[in-house]
Amino acid sequence: MNIVVIDQQKERASLIKEALGEAGFPDVVVLAETDRLLERLAELDPDAVLIDLEAPSRDMLEQMFEVSRQVKRPVAMFVDDSDESSIAAAVEAGVGAYVVNGLAKERIKPVMELAISRYNTFSRLQTELDAAKAALTERKLIDRAKGILMKMKGIEEEEAYKLLRNTAMNQNRRIAEIAESIVTAAELLQK
Repeated sequence: MNIVVIDQQKERASLIKEALGEAGFPDVVVLAETDRLLERLAELDPDAVLIDLEAPSRDMLEQMFEVSRQVKRPVAMFVDDSDESSIAAAVEAGVGAYVVNGLAKERIKPVMELAISRYNTFSRLQTELDAAKAALTERKLIDRAKGILMKMKGIEEEEAYKLLRNTAMNQNRRIAEIAESIVTAAELLQK
């Protein structure tokens, strides 16, 4: 696993790099500059990102939250000073672990593991949510197509669904694809 550490403080970055190495994460790249940060992260393509901000300004925090939103990787963030709105913004940005005033060598490994675990959980939930939304959209499309068939052919719902399913099987297509064709054709004929 390769990890990018974003830290402008050389001593703190060295401590983090050493702790990560001892924790079994030897592939660590430290970025001390934040210019073109998203481009550099895209080039490095890390598996996880650890951000350390000793005394972040509001702009710096917002830049790091944007990094968290864009990189789609586990992100852990250490800050020495924070407030409720920053914590809420960090959670909203997908930061997996936001640690206030807690940078200590022995805490780095469990915090990274927490960030990775939370990222994996969030990713799985997002995938399930996307699948549920897609299934709901397909279900609505199929229901619309059934309604059109029922109205045009004067048949019951069960028969309309059977007609959709048989047509899909005969054409080696999905029921949702047949339903979409019916809905599109019906919309064109109504205009």
